[in-house]
Amino acid sequence: MTPPPQRRRHDAVASAPPCRDSLSAPQRRSAACGPALMAGDGAPGEDVVRYRLFAVGPGGEELLRGCARGIAERLAPLLAAYIWQRQPFRLRYVPPRGDTPEHLGGSTLFGDNVEDEWFVVYLLREITRAFPLLAARVDDNDGEFLLIEAAEFLPKWLSPENSDNRVFFYKGELHIIPLSETQEQEDCEPSAASPTISQALRLLSTRSEEFLAAEPIRAAVYKRISGYPEKIQASFHRAHCYLPAGIVAVLKQRPSLVAAAVQAFYLRDPVDLRACRTFQTFPPEQRVMTTVTFTKCLYAQLVQQKFVPDRRSGYTLPLPSHPQYKAYELGMKLAHGFEILCSKSSKASPDSKRNECSGPVWERFLNGLKEKDYFKGEMEGSAKYMELLRMAEDYFQQSVTKAESCVEVSPGDEILTLLQTTTFDVKEFEREAACLPLEDDDSWLEISPDDLDKMLKEATNEFHPSSDDDEEEQKYDLETVAESMKAFVSKVSTHEGAEMPWSSDEAHVTFDVDSFTKALDRILGADSEELDSDDLDEEEDFNFPDEDDEDLDAENQRQEQKVLPNELIGSLKSYMDEMDRELAHTNVGRSFTTQKKGASSAKATTSQDAGPDSEAEDAELTPVDVDMNLVANLLESYSAQAGLAGPTSNILQSMGVYLPENADQIGFNKGATE
Repeated sequence: MTPPPQRRRHDAVASAPPCRDSLSAPQRRSAACGPALMAGDGAPGEDVVRYRLFAVGPGGEELLRGCARGIAERLAPLLAAYIWQRQPFRLRYVPPRGDTPEHLGGSTLFGDNVEDEWFVVYLLREITRAFPLLAARVDDNDGEFLLIEAAEFLPKWLSPENSDNRVFFYKGELHIIPLSETQEQEDCEPSAASPTISQALRLLSTRSEEFLAAEPIRAAVYKRISGYPEKIQASFHRAHCYLPAGIVAVLKQRPSLVAAAVQAFYLRDPVDLRACRTFQTFPPEQRVMTTVTFTKCLYAQLVQQKFVPDRRSGYTLPLPSHPQYKAYELGMKLAHGFEILCSKSSKASPDSKRNECSGPVWERFLNGLKEKDYFKGEMEGSAKYMELLRMAEDYFQQSVTKAESCVEVSPGDEILTLLQTTTFDVKEFEREAACLPLEDDDSWLEISPDDLDKMLKEATNEFHPSSDDDEEEQKYDLETVAESMKAFVSKVSTHEGAEMPWSSDEAHVTFDVDSFTKALDRILGADSEELDSDDLDEEEDFNFPDEDDEDLDAENQRQEQKVLPNELIGSLKSYMDEMDRELAHTNVGRSFTTQKKGASSAKATTSQDAGPDSEAEDAELTPVDVDMNLVANLLESYSAQAGLAGPTSNILQSMGVYLPENADQIGFNKGATE
């Protein structure tokens, strides 16, 4: 499988797009009802990861619903404090439909934060490890993105056309159903490129050990999800913000609402900003300093947006030289996001859409958390206990209660509900602001060119040490460069592209003189009776007016011009020599580097019998040094790239050959600067 082009992914850390609404109205409605949208077999939408958990072996609705409750309790310690970019991880029971059996399914819109997608992959692997009766499938609008991650190590038979329903997480490991197995199934159509889910599950239930993915494939995928769950804390960024007291109270109850507020501000449009001319919900009069927890992606989206508030809003900023200017600016932007969310609220009554954390389902969920030591020994009623309890309630409402229904409560409704049901003391917030912990350093936003190069090389497993130190400078063998290019040219390419020769130790191209001579005999007609099928096919492709006359003339011409094969080869060589003599006196001939005279002495001795005139000409016809010309042209092309990406560096680096920088050019530029 030829590695596809780089996948589309953009990180808000690198750059922030201009202020615009990137989702149309239908897309917004689809995003609000993600789990139901992805319940079927249609392809996932843009920036949406779809996941499905199937029962391997006998099972049913009762088994799947029981697993769903167990999964929710097991993942609560990880997901209660997690901040999702757009949508959380949710599982709901999906009845059978067509060829797709009943399963637990869901989808998550991860937006600009691709780490949410890989966190979902980590969760699926852990689920199949803890629940061995389940097998997980995951894909997005790119298709089998797990295979894309390991594209360099895939077998040649695996292609995008036949990869559907072949990749599963089962018992915590990645499995790939081979092509031969699905073709041998009696109920599998010969024309079908991929198995059905039911066929794949039957194979996994009986012979899963045989379908374990190769070690390089698993290593590539597992490397991408390595570091969890510790990576969750590393993805957070805590910053000081000067916010209205109402927003501070809301964030204490639902810290995850910061994501919706940042997205509302990030994707604002002129209609959204009308509500921010006069703040009705969060006026700027009562503002306090607080610490807000973002993800790094959310923080980058917020801090890199250039925005000047409307003068009628009442939000003013101090001078940029003010020590707390960044906190004022972040708070102003975040307040705009919360105000936009509230302006889109349906203004429903607080109790009409609020999911109360009560009832037997919540009691079972809370008892399961206590058994798993979710509260970490905190005394019931303490500040830390209440904080953990609020996060558990938020997780229960977002991932358990809402998973069974497509009726979504908008973030604006939740914010207004919390404002009407929560009491807070501004004086208490001010006392807390006096002893806030230090905010995190945001120097990670700045990436130097050297850091970027290092990240790219580490991502492609092609990192090599720097050659700045003369003692550790790598020795570049130009013969290796020439041999690598020859090996690349000798490879057979297809419409899917050319395969790179990863090793320079591959066998060289061999030339059989006898076979070549026999082939010339057949082509040039040394024996008129020896015609192969290719010759006959070529004649049939032309419509001659009188085939009999043409065949008779051709036969007579062959009889008249019939010569020995050795004479034909000698005649061909003489033509080539004559062509070389003509080109030797032109600019084309002078543009090539020839071998040294010592290397062609044998040829000069042989040509002495041809006479003094030809000797003078042959003395100049020394053989062209192919390797030297190849390397010289490659170096010239590489130097012309001026350090940028180009064909020479791309091809050679793909073959594991790295050229040094042009030291002469660097010295010339340095001297010119001085």
